[in-house]
Amino acid sequence: MRCRGVAALLAGVLCVSGCLTGCAQSVDPIERLGKKAAQKVRTHGPPVDAYRRWGLSAPQDPAPDPPARRPAVRAAGPGLPPVVDRVPTRDKVVFLTFGDGAEKDPRFVDMVRELRLPVSVFLTDSVVGPGYAHFGRLRAVGASVQNHTLDHPYLPGLPYAGQRAEICGQQEKLKRRFGIRPRLFRPPYGDYDDDTLRAAGDCGIAAVVLWRDGGPLHPGDILRCSEGQGGTSLTASTAAVLRRVQGAGLRVGRLEDYL
Repeated sequence: MRCRGVAALLAGVLCVSGCLTGCAQSVDPIERLGKKAAQKVRTHGPPVDAYRRWGLSAPQDPAPDPPARRPAVRAAGPGLPPVVDRVPTRDKVVFLTFGDGAEKDPRFVDMVRELRLPVSVFLTDSVVGPGYAHFGRLRAVGASVQNHTLDHPYLPGLPYAGQRAEICGQQEKLKRRFGIRPRLFRPPYGDYDDDTLRAAGDCGIAAVVLWRDGGPLHPGDILRCSEGQGGTSLTASTAAVLRRVQGAGLRVGRLEDYL
């Protein structure tokens, strides 16, 4: 019995030695676990071919480091927040923004995560409806959530009190939902008046954010991505914008780092 045990032990040693010298491919379960661990290390972060999955011809350059100091933007008036459609910066960046929250495609969460897109989403409470969990998932993969009023009204048609209720009310909703009070606000349809700016400032808004449509892209442009309009999915329309950004030699920055 003892001889058979010694022989088995020697056979095991020889087998290990043979594997170490590469005489045969191992199917050892420990080796398989090692391969899986190595694969996890290699795939940490965006998948290598993620850009192809989303219709891009080249990888998306990562967002730049935040500037040491936010660029100075001019206030709209004494005590009023600035109104911006472009950030004054020499960094070769543009900014991707999305509105309302009507589009809740779960694939967009995957796109933001895999491409590491620093997007800003301006939410309207009545449009988001019961879909806040979707935007919680977007926040978890790097998106920021900002204010777009409670009910998406034409703000200049409301008195100051009504505008303040729309803006401050959504500030409180987002604070309860996500534990944050947004710094940025986008008026519905891009329309505002002096009461809008005064109400936004009184609600703690640091900047009123508009956007630039069409024409060549320039550093600092704030872009608005259409949300599945004309039958195009949100991921497809975002990919089209990203191709424009790449073609202009720019990359996507985080708007909140600059405003």
